Amino acid sequence: MNTRFVIGLTAIVLGMCLAISPGESDAATGHAKKDYPVQPVPFTDVRIADEFWSHRLEANRKVSIPFAFSQCEQTGRIDNFAIAGGLMEGEHRGDCPFDDTDPYKILEGAAYSLSVHPDPKLEKYLDDLIVKIAAAQEPDGYLFTCRTNNHRRLLNWFGEQRWSKLGGSHELYNMGHLYEAAVAHYRATGKRTLLNVAVKNADFLDQVFGPGRNETAPGHQIIEMGLARLYRATGNEKYLKLARFFLETRGPGQSPYNQSHEKVIEQSEAVGHAVRASYMYCGMADVAALTGDRRYLEAIDRIWENVVTKKLYLTGGIGATSSGEAFGKNYELPNATAYCETCAAIGNVMWNHRMFLFHGDAKYIDVLERTLYNGLISGVSLTGDGFFYPNPLESHGQHKRSPWFSCACCPGNMTRFIASVPGYMYAQDGPVLYVNLFAAGSAEIRMQDHTVRIKQQTQYPWNGRIKMTVDPEAAGAFVICVRIPGWARNQPVPGDLYRYMNHSNAQVSLKVNGEKVSADVEKGFARIDRTWRKGDTIELNLPMPVRRVLSHDKVAENVGKAAIERGPIVYCAEWPDNNGHVLNCILADDTKLTSEYRKDLLKGLTVIRGKALAVSFGKDEKSLLKTEQDFMAIPYYAWAHRGTGEMAVWLARTPPAAQPLTPPGMIRNSSFEQQIGSKPAGWEMQTYGGQAEFAHVREGRSGKRCVLITSERGADAGWLTTVTVKPHSQYKLSVWIKTENLAAGSGNGALLNLHNIQPLHTPAVTGTTNWTKVELEFDSGENATVQINCLFGGWGLSTGKAWFDDLKLELTR
Repeated sequence: MNTRFVIGLTAIVLGMCLAISPGESDAATGHAKKDYPVQPVPFTDVRIADEFWSHRLEANRKVSIPFAFSQCEQTGRIDNFAIAGGLMEGEHRGDCPFDDTDPYKILEGAAYSLSVHPDPKLEKYLDDLIVKIAAAQEPDGYLFTCRTNNHRRLLNWFGEQRWSKLGGSHELYNMGHLYEAAVAHYRATGKRTLLNVAVKNADFLDQVFGPGRNETAPGHQIIEMGLARLYRATGNEKYLKLARFFLETRGPGQSPYNQSHEKVIEQSEAVGHAVRASYMYCGMADVAALTGDRRYLEAIDRIWENVVTKKLYLTGGIGATSSGEAFGKNYELPNATAYCETCAAIGNVMWNHRMFLFHGDAKYIDVLERTLYNGLISGVSLTGDGFFYPNPLESHGQHKRSPWFSCACCPGNMTRFIASVPGYMYAQDGPVLYVNLFAAGSAEIRMQDHTVRIKQQTQYPWNGRIKMTVDPEAAGAFVICVRIPGWARNQPVPGDLYRYMNHSNAQVSLKVNGEKVSADVEKGFARIDRTWRKGDTIELNLPMPVRRVLSHDKVAENVGKAAIERGPIVYCAEWPDNNGHVLNCILADDTKLTSEYRKDLLKGLTVIRGKALAVSFGKDEKSLLKTEQDFMAIPYYAWAHRGTGEMAVWLARTPPAAQPLTPPGMIRNSSFEQQIGSKPAGWEMQTYGGQAEFAHVREGRSGKRCVLITSERGADAGWLTTVTVKPHSQYKLSVWIKTENLAAGSGNGALLNLHNIQPLHTPAVTGTTNWTKVELEFDSGENATVQINCLFGGWGLSTGKAWFDDLKLELTR
């Protein structure tokens, strides 16, 4: 191991600004700090050696990090620093003012990798990159390549003057990521080259921002976390004070989009952009830990309760809507249009870990584990070179991972997160050692005045048998708290948002040195208090039956549906395993389900098998046909590796909740008369901008049901359905629309839009209270499906009301 990394290091910050040991004295300052009551065991002290995580860590090190750096080179993100620093000539490239953060995040991940895998070539690459970053810094400490390079195309984001558009410029967001990377690099290499850049910038910000100076709130949070981390590394109190100041500038009366609608200590509901929110909650936790101000903790306690009981996806994802990449209303958890940004999943893990470090309660690790094994690692391909931005829970075949994005926040974020995963496994509080996660491997843990070595042997998450060997330097009394996951105690998540269909009587078993001991659980942990000696063993058996999960009755999207879990893994049905379709499958409650490990499939995983009914419409387009077929489900994280097609986490239990396979050209529920819960069968609600109200009402052309979209403030929103079509065929599509006080505004009004075949849409309707028919003709091309959108607004915001009824799709040639 790099000796410069070891010198002066008693503990290391976890990835993405997690806590360090209480009372740690920084080698440079000797400054003692308050911090979280419970402390994580550094990821550098944990070695993972199991099949599940080892290949992910290696793929991140060998594929994701170099691949992401190469993308930054190809897209000009690294050249932008060199241009700003006068090291080369050229024009600034990029579509976003936060492109600077992509190299910062990847650099942070690379530093974590160097901490455990010395690599002179990678270290030299980072040295050269840091030279360019340092050169781009202006003399007073300001660092923002868009402005330095006078990139006029993005001027609307950041304005003519520094800080003039701080709500959208990302000037401070960029610096938060810089600080994270700088501390990681310093800890990994002992070099201060990037840390000096961060310190110079933070000193400059301290002169610009503060009471009586610039008191504008940052548009995108993370500067708070970065400053807290910089404070931990340097001991300079002004960085902590500045972090607290940036929290206090938020609200009241500002935008809920960036959580500035109320003072942060008065908030109780998760609203707005989910990534910004989770980063802010992490910053609030850090400030609470480092200052002792419990008002921040009390606020995030309330917000956490709101999220886990009303706004959390079964996969651990957060952020229900693409409109603002934001949390929806309570119980608003759509599946096909779920956003669940990968960065938000990472933020959710970081936030829940901090909550555990405060409270020592395993319920936070339960949420962390659910997110980690499902909605987070789904964001990166098994090979490490493909990424999801959103992570929906249902697909009609329109989703696939991308190697990169013009807004590339997720790939870089994944590189830094995966490298730090071992640091979430263990924690300690004085004489208490917490075992939070399970994976084969070993760790060396400093317990007060002696070292304890612990080794795990397990095939988790496919098998719930875990054996831990405990080797203290000398025999001594201390406590080991072993987490008993909520899923093993008949509780998918804290609260009542999700529940298992049936209670499991399978018993958790716990043994010490072969003797069964009580598995009494306190705050989710089995607490074992004894004198430990070299070679002592703990054997934990967590039964893993296949479980069906139901959601709260208020989650309209999941009425009549169930999901499948086994252990910590959420499953989905995917098209290659189910005769090409899954949305038409019915999995009856009494269907027997079995599990089987498949080493040959998708890097090795356990699948769920059974029988299902597949439903389809007959040739008359009315009769419903049912056919029994084999059923198979795979872990959700592994979907979309075998081509594009249908996928679903929530599966129909009865025919009304299924989406019957339709003949080409048939629109299911084209007159909106069939209803499931409070919405029309076969249709999804989608908001693209502004605020819209959706309704399924008895105001149709024939006095029956139709759909309604209403907006008082302006919206771009639609009712969406997917239709099978014949490739290379001609179709005519029509719909009847009625409006009331509809003002097009920056949008177009009310219309039909065809997705997958852009740009095709009907004429827009505005200013009429009569039913008006609009239509268009199109060629399906190579498409086997199209998405039809009853659209309100359309590429802009409109106000008023619009009703849609009686769609018709005709094959013309």
